[in-house]
Amino acid sequence: MKLRNLIVTVILALLAGACSTPRLGYFQDLQSGEVQTLSSSRIVRLQPGDKLSILVSSRNPELAYIFNLQVVGHYQSSTSGKGLTTSTVANYTVDSNGNIGFPVLGSMHVAGMTRSEVASYVKQQILNSGMLKDPTVTVDFLDMYFSVMGEVKTPGRFIIDHDQTTLLDALSRAGDLTIYGRRDNVLVTRSDGNKQTAYRIDLSNSKELYNSPAFYLQQNDIVYVEPNDRKARESTTMGNTLANPGLWISAASLVISIIVLIRSF
Repeated sequence: MKLRNLIVTVILALLAGACSTPRLGYFQDLQSGEVQTLSSSRIVRLQPGDKLSILVSSRNPELAYIFNLQVVGHYQSSTSGKGLTTSTVANYTVDSNGNIGFPVLGSMHVAGMTRSEVASYVKQQILNSGMLKDPTVTVDFLDMYFSVMGEVKTPGRFIIDHDQTTLLDALSRAGDLTIYGRRDNVLVTRSDGNKQTAYRIDLSNSKELYNSPAFYLQQNDIVYVEPNDRKARESTTMGNTLANPGLWISAASLVISIIVLIRSF
C-alpha cells in the first residue's frame, strides 16, 4: 500500500510540473509607477576603423564645395547657373590614431566624439579658417553594426541608425526572443581594441538591466541569447524523451499494474 501511495505521489508531482507555466516575461520585478534611474546614457562614439560622412553646405555653394570630398558633390551647368549635387556620399575612415584627413583643413582628431561633437568641431575649424562664414555641417555614421545571435526570431547583423541603441532595441530588431531563449542570462560581448568584455543580463530583473554597461549598445557589440534546457536537450540522442512527464506516468502506471497482478496470485 505504501509503495502504491508513493507512486501516486510521484505521478501527481510530474503532472504538476507538466502543467507549470515557464517564466517568459521581462521586467518581472517592475511595479506600476516605479521609476528606474539609468546608470549612464551612452551615445555612440567614434573608434578607429569607423566610417562617417561629413557634408558641408552654405549659402555660397562654391565656397562650401572645397570643404567636401570631390565625390560628395560636383558642379553641373544649367540654364539657372551652377549647382552642387550630392547624389553620391563619400566617407571618411578613422585611422588607427583616431584621425581623419579633411579637405583644406588637414588632419583632425575625431576618435571618442559623438556625431554632434564632430559636426561642431568641423564647423568651428571652418569658421577659424575664415574661408566660410556660414557653414552647415551634417555628420552621419556609416557601416556601424551590432549583431544578434541565438534564440531570436530573426538573428543577423543590424545597422546602428541613431546615436543611442539599447539592448531592448536590438532584441526588437531581431524579432524578440523565441520561447526557447533564456531571458535570465543574455550575453553581450564588447570589443575594445584587443580586449573583449562579456556582460550577462537578466531581462526579468529591471534594475540589473537598466544598470548594466551593456544596456546601451556600441558598434560591433554581439548579443547572444542562450537556449533553455529544453532546447539544449533536443540536440541529444534522446532529446526531451526522458523529461516528458507522459513517459514517466506511463511507466508508473505499468509498475502499478504489475504490482496488482503479482498480488492477485
